[in-house]
Amino acid sequence: MRQEVKSEMAGEKMSGIKGPVVVTGASGFVGSWLVMKLLQAGYTVRATVRDPGNVEKTKPLLELPGAKERLSIWRADLSDEGSFDEAIAGCTGVFHVATPMDFESKDPENEVIKPTVEGMLSIMRACKEAGTVKRVVFTSSAGTVNIEEQQKPAYDQDDWSDIDFCRRVKMTGWMYFVSKSLAEKAAMDYAKENGVDFISIIPTLVVGPFLSAGMPPSLVTALALITGNEAHYSILKQVQLVHLDDLCDSMTYLFEHPDANGRYICSSHDTTIHGIARLLKERFPEYDIPQKFAGVDDDLQPIHFSSKKLLDHGFRFRYTAEDMFDAAVWTCREKGLIPLGAEEAAGKASATSKLGAVLVGEGQAIGAET
Repeated sequence: MRQEVKSEMAGEKMSGIKGPVVVTGASGFVGSWLVMKLLQAGYTVRATVRDPGNVEKTKPLLELPGAKERLSIWRADLSDEGSFDEAIAGCTGVFHVATPMDFESKDPENEVIKPTVEGMLSIMRACKEAGTVKRVVFTSSAGTVNIEEQQKPAYDQDDWSDIDFCRRVKMTGWMYFVSKSLAEKAAMDYAKENGVDFISIIPTLVVGPFLSAGMPPSLVTALALITGNEAHYSILKQVQLVHLDDLCDSMTYLFEHPDANGRYICSSHDTTIHGIARLLKERFPEYDIPQKFAGVDDDLQPIHFSSKKLLDHGFRFRYTAEDMFDAAVWTCREKGLIPLGAEEAAGKASATSKLGAVLVGEGQAIGAET
């Protein structure tokens, strides 16, 4: 691996190729798309995964255009102290996307929260030790912003979720909100004390196409009205959305922007479960999309997540809500993850039932799947 680092750096000097940069959690929903976008932008990319031998996870990455010349796969795990050191040594930037997503953990403090925070700090220490890292870009979550007892009509990057409230109420995904919040705050403190350039991007519910073979947890939530996964309806009640491609573009944009600093919300649309239901019914009439929801007022208003700070830097969102859901649905259809329509679903009751069980088992995702 050390020789590989030297070759990468030599290639940068000779050809002007950007990087190398590290992407953690590179086989996931966001990570794999980000790797693709970075390769398209001319970067040399070091993709970290927990198991490089898992062909199902690495094959989509290795088949990307430019991968043969500018992509390498590295083993690293958030629960393994120092495992990111070698990948980060000599790199110019780190995009930290990886995070534990086990919502069914029996010991969330030690299995989710602790490895998330300690893994974040391990990466920050490796960045400082490398001495070559120009900027760290952390993928945070909307769950770090607005989880509190009384919801406000609008939120921005200066808002933080109430961790004590999360731990007390233990709502679905509470350990994810706590782990992301604590990891982000710990990284910000470390960066300030040690002179590491650190920014965090806060995506809302990420919707769009994807490279992985399985259903991304974010889409388990986003497409719940199609699959009938009622456990996720509450998440869609007052939801904010961003297209996966816009999110990854914002990451590269802020990584390269000389004045970027602090936290940035990345969210292009605010809506409610009624708005999603209407959109899906119009775009995909072949599905039986519910239009009424018990306990949800017909005049429910959206909660706004402000991306003003990101937009003030000159970034622009390119995709509509229709674009997001069209891409997500068609990708899922192509991969056989959702039925083609209500008639097929009715004709394959057992298969649909099995699908529902798989989706529930994937966990209930809020914000970006990382």
